[in-house]
This record gives sequence, structure tokens and C-alpha cells, in this order.
Amino acid sequence: MKPLLLILSISFVMFSSAQEKNQVSDKRFAGLDTTFTRILSVWKGAGFAVAVVEKNKLVYVKGFGFRNNEEKLPVTPNTLFAIGSCTKSFTASLIGSLAAKGDLDIDKPVRDYLPELKFYNDEMNDRITLRDMMCHRTGLPRHDYSWYLFMTSSRDSLLKRIQWLEPSAQVREKWQYNNFMYLAQGVIIEKYTHQSWEANIKNSIFQPLGMNRSNLTIPDLEKDPDAAIGYEINDSAKIRRIKKTDYYHIDAMGPAGAINSSAMDMSNWVNTWIHAGKFNGKEIFPPGFAKEAMSSQMVFGNGLPDLGTKDILFSTYGFGWMMTSYRGHYRVEHGGNIDGFSASVCFFPTDSIGIVVLSNQGNSSIPPIIGNLISDRMLGLKYYDWNNYLWEANEKIRQGQKDADGAKQASANVRSNASHPLKDYTGLFNNKGYGTMNVFQEHDSMFVQIGKDTAYLKQDKYDWFKIYPRDKQGRVDTSQGFAIEFRISSNGEINELNAAFEPSVKTLVFSRIPKLAAVQTDSLKKFEGEYSIGAISLKVFLQNKELHLSVPGQPEYTLVPIDANKFTLKDLSGFTITFDLNDKNEVTGLTSSQPNGTFKAAKK
Repeated sequence: MKPLLLILSISFVMFSSAQEKNQVSDKRFAGLDTTFTRILSVWKGAGFAVAVVEKNKLVYVKGFGFRNNEEKLPVTPNTLFAIGSCTKSFTASLIGSLAAKGDLDIDKPVRDYLPELKFYNDEMNDRITLRDMMCHRTGLPRHDYSWYLFMTSSRDSLLKRIQWLEPSAQVREKWQYNNFMYLAQGVIIEKYTHQSWEANIKNSIFQPLGMNRSNLTIPDLEKDPDAAIGYEINDSAKIRRIKKTDYYHIDAMGPAGAINSSAMDMSNWVNTWIHAGKFNGKEIFPPGFAKEAMSSQMVFGNGLPDLGTKDILFSTYGFGWMMTSYRGHYRVEHGGNIDGFSASVCFFPTDSIGIVVLSNQGNSSIPPIIGNLISDRMLGLKYYDWNNYLWEANEKIRQGQKDADGAKQASANVRSNASHPLKDYTGLFNNKGYGTMNVFQEHDSMFVQIGKDTAYLKQDKYDWFKIYPRDKQGRVDTSQGFAIEFRISSNGEINELNAAFEPSVKTLVFSRIPKLAAVQTDSLKKFEGEYSIGAISLKVFLQNKELHLSVPGQPEYTLVPIDANKFTLKDLSGFTITFDLNDKNEVTGLTSSQPNGTFKAAKK
């Protein structure tokens, strides 16, 4: 095996040397290495890789900085990065191929192809098409916290959540980015090809394009010896520094953003788009689809130039691509962001130029700065200081955030006590479009578990609490808190938790659900007997290892244990039965809490 590895290494060194020689001889790239290194330092970036394609040739490819900042391992042209939403054009191309074969019509209601996909109302079910989904005009806002916080590895589970996600606009009324719609496309692809979305990407795109470094899962990324580690900027510190972040296991949402790739591999992808779906003369996806995908399907912004960028006009979306007029040239582009990584992939179809920038810094301005600087060089345009332009824009955003945080802090100085003891706020709270929050108490502190993460929960005002993230070491970041509100039912019990996870729709309601207690059947026997409320006699009895309640003139109820002596009524919300015990642990009666009041019954 060693001779083969040696040959491969020698081949790569020879290729790299030849490539660097070509780059040095191309005057368009003169001085860029120094500029890129300075930009990396200014933005506190760990590293990035860049590749430039012209016509059918790779004319520039290089890595800068470190893929592993702690061990100072350098970025190479083959270093793997998570590319986030740059994945969407891959998924859309598979839909385009199915449509070209006649398997799908992207202008028919999507329910014709995926009946199990249901939306919030009948109008959406009747009208939404694959075209609407591919260009983000379904009426659904992002609802990203649903999949990002309430993680699941099941695509079917995420697909079912869509029915409960509230729209914020009519179908085709406005452009609203939505990752769920690309998840659904992935499920359709799986249904009509009888193989996973991952297998489709590998067989139909990676293999024919020679994208042999690319993969689709975090485990595959982690075991690669030339994979980048993700980083974020710690803005809460006095001095801005980078900090390592965990990979995000996107799994179920894969068709919207799971690809991990390198600058070298992605250069083949943009090359294919420059040639309208062909790579080295072989069709990868239909040219007709390619033209539609890189044409305006939906306006997504006002597209007006500002004082600093007078020659960048209009903003539209195609299928997994954004379009704009960049300084007189038609540009097709898409960015990608996922924990610790940012990417920008763009091409100029009429100029036959493609540019890939992949970085291991989350929410970073580095990819668009590098992409624009290279675009100007390749297109022979006058120099523009993109670094300073985006730095000033980011500073305005940061200052605005500081001012907003200061105002919040000033108002937070007015405190008031919660309406209930802390233990009353504990329990499970569920929203069908998102998932379940588990609020629990440890000693005198409150916490909430959302998906795999546990956060600190601090009482703020009345029944308002703030969620503060907690790292693996248990340290709490109180620089930013997310506010939630507990609501009280008519019987005085806390029965809801409200959270503004999606700001474009009304506040999301998480209803309390029973937190089932493990109760031995033998211990249930003591609750059996007759209880009286005035002239009304209630009967509690044990049957099939479950406790039942019989009320004259009403159906029989099953009691579900949520604590040692507290029960909820199965399939009936807002009702609880608490059995009253004396000092000898004997049952003396019961208390029924229900929407119309609280009632006590003595045991006969």
C-alpha cells in the first residue's frame, strides 16, 4: 500500500507545483495571496480554500490559514469543509433530471407526488408545486428552530412537522427561504428513484464529476485526515477571538445542507454549471433545467443599489441559486452557513467563470469578500475595497445589537417574582411543528432540555424566563438570552409555554403534556374506592393494571400517572386528579383541577 500512497503523494505535489506555477504566471492573481492572508487576520478567520474556473480550466486553487487552528494544520485545496446551503443546487438538479424524464411535473401540486406531505391549510395543499418549493415561494417562513434545535435523524418526522408550521404569507406572494422545502424534495427523490438522497448524490453527481473527496455525513467528515474543524467568533469577549465549535449533525435535513466538499471538488461542480449541465462533454443534468435554475423564478429582495455598490442590481432566486447583476455581469451565486463553516459558490455563465470559497468560520464575511475580489480581477473591473465595505456594514450591525442589548438590560433591571414556586414550571411542553421542551429543576436552578442541548433557565419578570446556552463544561453564556413565557390555565396551573421561535408568525404555543411517572401497580391499589362531592359519588378502580375513574352520566376515564399521587385524564387536556394523603400515607380524598375550577372529594 505504501508505494501507491507515495505515487499519489508525488502526483499531488507535481500537480500543486504546476498549478502554483500557472497561477504565478497569470497576472490577474498577482498580490492576491498577501491580500487574502491580511483578510484572514482582520476577520480572525481560521482558514479558507479558494478555486477559480475559467471556461473548462482550473486557473487558481489554494488554501489559506489552518484547517485545525490548535495544531496549526494548513488548509489545502483538498481540505473538506461543510458547504451548508450550497447543497441545495445539488438537490434541485436531481429534481430537474426526474422532471426531464417525465417522472415529475414541477408545475403540478406536489401532493400528486407526495400525498403524505401536508401543509397548514387546504389552499397550500391545493396550490403548492415543486417549482414553488424550489424557489421559496410557498408562504412558509424559515421555521428553522424546528429542525435546528429539536433535532431528529428521521426525515419522515420532519416531513410531518410541516403540517403544523404556520405560513406568514399567501402562496407565491413573497419569497421566504425555507429549508423544509428542500428536505421534502429529497424525500420525493428517494420515492421516485427507490434509493436514498445520499445515494443519488453520490451516483448521479459525485462519481461522474470525480468529486471523490466529497461526502455527506459528519462521521465521514470526522474520519477524513484533511477535514477542517469549524470555528466561531466569540463576540461576547472583550477581544474578539475564534473558538472551536462542534460539527452539526444535520442528518434528516440533509437535502438542504449536508454536503462536505473541497475547493478542488467544487470547482468541477461550478464547471458543470458554466457548461449548462455538462462536464467533459457528458450530461450530468438537463440543459433545459440548467437554464431555468439560473433564471429568475422569484424576486427575493428590493435589489436597489446602495451608495457603496451602485453597480450591483436586482435580487432574484432560481432553483437553488440566487441571481444578481454584478457590476454589469450576470452572476449566479449561493451561500452556505452551518455551525463553524461558511461558503460561497458563484459563477458568471456568460463570462464562463466560476469561483468557490470555503471557510471554517461560521457566519463569516470572508467568502463574499474573497469571491468579490476575485470576480473583479477575473472580469477586469476597477478595484473596490470589499474588505472595508463589509467590515463597516458588520460594525453597524454589531453596534445596533449592542444598543438593543443595552436597552433590554435597562428594562431588565425592573424585577418581579414569579407567580408560582419554581417546581410548578417543570414538565414537558410540546408543539407539534417543533417538538418537546423538558423543563426541570436541579437544586435551586432551572434548566430546559431542547433536543440534545440543555440550557440554563432564569426567571426574569413575572412568568417570563430567559434561556441561556450552556457549553459542555456547564458554563453559561448570559450575553444573550432568549425569552419565553409560561401561561396559567383557569384552574391556576401552568399549562403552556410560549416562545417566539419564528418571529414572522404569532408566538408559538407549547402545551404541557403528561410526564409519565413510573408507578408500581401495587401502589395504585390504595387509590381504589368511592369519593363523594356533595351528592355525587365518584368511583376509582384498578383494571388491566391501570387506574380508572367513573363519574355518573359520563364516559369512563383512564388515569395516567404523572407523579406518585397525581394523574392526568388520558386524551383529555386541562384535567388533573391529585389524591390527598395524610401523615400515615393514607388516602383521604382527591382534588380535581379542571378548566372550570378546582373540586375536592372526600374518600368514603
